[in-house]
Amino acid sequence: MRIRHLNHSVYQHQYQIVWGTKYRRKYLKQYTKQEFIKSLYATIEKYPTLYIHSANVSEDHIHIQIEIPPNISVAVAVQKLKQESSQHLKKRFKFIREMYIDGHIWSVGYFSSTIGLNEKLISRYIEYQNKRDLPTQPRLGFS
Repeated sequence: MRIRHLNHSVYQHQYQIVWGTKYRRKYLKQYTKQEFIKSLYATIEKYPTLYIHSANVSEDHIHIQIEIPPNISVAVAVQKLKQESSQHLKKRFKFIREMYIDGHIWSVGYFSSTIGLNEKLISRYIEYQNKRDLPTQPRLGFS
């Protein structure tokens, strides 16, 4: 994982984000997947502190591995990704506009999970913070 910097913080925040199509409709076919991926990267260009490591599109849901800085909430990042991709797909495909008359093509919620260092490694690191070996000084031979 990359270590990133803002003005007053250093971070390593990666998330797995999953969301589905509204009513789990299977409209993300090969031709719509390409447009969805295109819209994701167009959104990332607008918000350069976000970084997508990988994305996988199934017919009725999306998986994204993404870096989100600490000054942007996960909810806001997901909202922007869903909003921008929804507008792009509805503009591009008439059948999607007609399928969802109310305008919302994504389900309301999403799943998020952090991706980070091993839990045991972090626990061990925290436990041994004040127990580091003290440096030994060589004796000069004087008693």
